[in-house]
Amino acid sequence: MSTLAINKTARFDYEILQKLEGGLVLTGAEVKSIKQGHIQLKGAFLDLRGGELWLKNAFVSAYKPAGVREDYDPSRNRKVLVHKRELMKLVGKRHAQGLTLIPLSLYTKGGLVKLEFAVARGKKQFEKREAIKKRDVQREIRQKLKGN
Repeated sequence: MSTLAINKTARFDYEILQKLEGGLVLTGAEVKSIKQGHIQLKGAFLDLRGGELWLKNAFVSAYKPAGVREDYDPSRNRKVLVHKRELMKLVGKRHAQGLTLIPLSLYTKGGLVKLEFAVARGKKQFEKREAIKKRDVQREIRQKLKGN
């Protein structure tokens, strides 16, 4: 299992409540491009439409050796494959106040490209400032313990 992309801002902007895994429906050129690391998850989110789960706003640049394709859309919606029972649970949680689905990372598992996503709640600005303060205090404590 090798990690291909990480959404670094997700853990800062959201409180992670539950992690899940799903497969992505991709074209062959997209898979090759993703395995080379040409994907951005920043600003991406998951949406439930018509009983299916979709990854939106994820940017996958075109695979250069495949040539120029005029009809290729790098930020198109991509279907996420999950079990039906997991999808029903997500529908129920989605109706709760303030919950959203965000991608956390993209990785390979047995030759397949998998997406780790989470049910999350957005943090308020003061919660983000508290997280930064806590991280700074922990860093200072570690530095002082190393110095002694």
